[in-house]
Amino acid sequence: MIENKIPCRQSFTSTLLELGKKDKDIVVVTSDARGSVTLNNFAKELPEQFVEVGIAEQNAVGVGAGLSSTGKKVFVCGPACFYVARSLEQIKVDIAYSQNNVSIIGVSGGVSYGALGFTHHSLHDIAAIRTFPGIQVIFPSDIYQTKKLTEILVDHEYPVYVRMGRNAVPNVYDNENFDFQIGKANTLMEGNDITLIGTGETVYHCLQAGKKLKEKGIYARVIDMHTLKPADTEIIKKAARETGKIITVEEHSIYGGLGAIVTETLSENPVPVKILGIPDENTIHANALEIFHHYGIDSEGIYQSTLEFLK
Repeated sequence: MIENKIPCRQSFTSTLLELGKKDKDIVVVTSDARGSVTLNNFAKELPEQFVEVGIAEQNAVGVGAGLSSTGKKVFVCGPACFYVARSLEQIKVDIAYSQNNVSIIGVSGGVSYGALGFTHHSLHDIAAIRTFPGIQVIFPSDIYQTKKLTEILVDHEYPVYVRMGRNAVPNVYDNENFDFQIGKANTLMEGNDITLIGTGETVYHCLQAGKKLKEKGIYARVIDMHTLKPADTEIIKKAARETGKIITVEEHSIYGGLGAIVTETLSENPVPVKILGIPDENTIHANALEIFHHYGIDSEGIYQSTLEFLK
């Protein structure tokens, strides 16, 4: 059992270490980020399965693609902000286009780096990566989901971009006894008054807002859209038919992310959709939770937006 309130990145590396001990084809490539990713134990215990390229994300992706082409099960790991900017072309060509089954693990994603500001935030990754044919995009919401995802990715047949945050996160799921399938969203609360759809670390805040709304007699359906590509379009359409209004919540620009996926899905049969995310501005300098609160993507902000949306 994983201890409560640890970072998803730590759940990922502890799971991968245990899997790597049994499967020598598992290889980790990183770019001077073993501390950031929490890979120190993996590097110490499995040095023959660990590649350090230094501060060279483009090289890391190229090396990862090459190793994948020889049959290795490759995880390229490092800060999300650099992999979805500096090495975007390599992800596009060496991984997505060439169909090398590499898992890009972007840690400290979204606004995890807080006060370091715009240069270290990754708020465009859904919009960018989902346009590349053949690559999947997944944002796990807690440590249990991260563990299940890691186990799946070892033998997954598609290249994947995974984003997870830097800080410890509260549990969305009580334990490991829940269904998790790539491309199939999870309904966390039932309701017919409105639907709240979150992804990644916003899922917990959606769930807390849903519980608070229930106390007020408002029954919100809460959905964990962990897979952004391929997105679960059927659950979106079902929610639109049955609840009539949808609020999306994402640690991402309001352009091109989860909100866009939902509105694109519903374009032929639209319902009112409110997109909560980071507006078209440079984010404030603060810690991650303060940024969430400032932009209304924490539980209180979602709760207040729902009340206003339902008026």
